Amino acid sequence: MHKWYGRGEGLVRAVDGVDLEVRAGETVAVMGPSGCGKSTLLHLLGGLDRPSRGEIELNGRRIDDVSETGVARIRRSDVGFVFQTFHLMEELTAVENVELSALLAGRSPRTARRRALELLEQVGLADRARFLPSALSGGQRQRVAIARALSNEPLVVFADEPTGNLDSAATMDVLQLFDQLHAAGQTLVIVTHDSRIAATADRLITMRDGVFVDETWLSGGATGQLSALIGFDEQ
Repeated sequence: MHKWYGRGEGLVRAVDGVDLEVRAGETVAVMGPSGCGKSTLLHLLGGLDRPSRGEIELNGRRIDDVSETGVARIRRSDVGFVFQTFHLMEELTAVENVELSALLAGRSPRTARRRALELLEQVGLADRARFLPSALSGGQRQRVAIARALSNEPLVVFADEPTGNLDSAATMDVLQLFDQLHAAGQTLVIVTHDSRIAATADRLITMRDGVFVDETWLSGGATGQLSALIGFDEQ
């Protein structure tokens, strides 16, 4: 699969012919220097961007050739995102931020609220449910963002530098939470510069200049039916 920007002498090969399969319950960490294509790869996998060439499948279904409406529906129901900068709605409380995704996916207000409260308890923020983001620490805001990513029980969660804006103590809290999600069987793909986050993965992929330069199995890996496959199409 490829993702190019620009043309001619200004052509940037952000992702340049990679192939990846992620199995159900597996945690994959992607590391590499800034600008190597890690975030672009994550955006392609999650349907936030489309490849210039190649195919992307989620759970056996191609997502690179469906309409924008179809991709949006897939993102709401099958995919969760965690970003470095949290992307919380500042005018909404923690529980309202978490339930918003479920409401947009068509769940009833009662179901969405119940799920949101359960998730905030899971991430250790039950007592902060009705706080605005401005009243939360960076680590707490990131845990709200993780709860939001889980609100629709996604097949896979994509995390882009989830500890990049956190201090050491908050990083350890988020690290423990990802470890718990991994143990519970949640499929995770994490872009990170943090070797502590990468060490919790089943597999570590190193990128440089838009390509995979190394792949290391850190455990026996997971088995399952979920396949998020990026395939390079030669046609």
